[in-house]
Amino acid sequence: MLTASMSVVALVSCAAPGGAPGEADADGDAVGSSGSRLQTVLDRGELICGVDGGIPGFSFVEAGAYSGLDVDVCKAVAAALFDDPEQVVYRNLDSTERFEALKGGEVDMLSRNTTWTLSRDTSVGMEFGPTTFYDGQGMLVREADGIAELSDFEGRSVCVEAGTTTELNLADQMRQLGVSFEPQTFQDADAAYAAYEAGSCEGMTSDKSQLIARRSTLTNPDEHVLLDVTMSKEPLGPLTINNDSAWFDTVKWVTYALIEGEELGLTSENIEETVASTEDPTIRRFAGEEGTLGSDMGLPNDFALRAIKHVGNYGEIYERNLGEGSQFALARGQNALWSEGGLLYSPPFR
Repeated sequence: MLTASMSVVALVSCAAPGGAPGEADADGDAVGSSGSRLQTVLDRGELICGVDGGIPGFSFVEAGAYSGLDVDVCKAVAAALFDDPEQVVYRNLDSTERFEALKGGEVDMLSRNTTWTLSRDTSVGMEFGPTTFYDGQGMLVREADGIAELSDFEGRSVCVEAGTTTELNLADQMRQLGVSFEPQTFQDADAAYAAYEAGSCEGMTSDKSQLIARRSTLTNPDEHVLLDVTMSKEPLGPLTINNDSAWFDTVKWVTYALIEGEELGLTSENIEETVASTEDPTIRRFAGEEGTLGSDMGLPNDFALRAIKHVGNYGEIYERNLGEGSQFALARGQNALWSEGGLLYSPPFR
């Protein structure tokens, strides 16, 4: 019955893209927008989020519990809508099925290390939210093989996941260098890394963040190194189906709230106390104490406060999953705030 009702809603969404903004009820809870997936999610009472499920630090499931930066974006959306970050059902999707799952209504959104590209944003029919991790494609090799650069792959093979930007980038780079190599493609990442570890190929290519995370799961992680090469730009972030502006606005502005929260110095520990005591109009408007920014979108007026309170700001999310306090100890780099030399920037909440 759930599948049938979701299909009907998907058809309605196509017939009436975007929908009109909703209003908040007397208690400040979201009413939603007619004809939008936003209303579908609100009526269902939980978010269905498509993730990878196999990348430590981003989306990883262990003993039934999901964690990671991508997972926390899903939790933030659920917290904003339901005041509960656990109102999420996760669906593990491989690279070849993720877009069709979103188009078919099997999931409400993707938060699954997916690169924002022109074709995906247009002909594929996706709508990309704010970038949550600026990445680049790299290459993982065994240190003992003595591979120092891409030209060393002449006559060798590389494992790569099918249906990804990395597959095309790899071919482009090797063609440009005039390197004759053998690509071995796999439908899912688990099979690709298993083949690499078994010695079926001399290199494994993917986003650098994924390579670092996956290296930690290999039997002897210290035997594998990343080459000093960046083959592409890989802006990663959440995405929704095209032509549903109310739902896209929801995912977009909840994600921006995580960044803006860090800019304003609001954390999961201090946001409620700060909002209760401050007269700063920027913070009060952000938290829904003044104005109607949330309710004008069909969301609870305090949607941003809910997301920060339950999940934390972007800095907190990064630190616990990828930062110095995690097993990866990745510096923020490009993923720092714009005011600290990075690329993260939120439009004004006004």
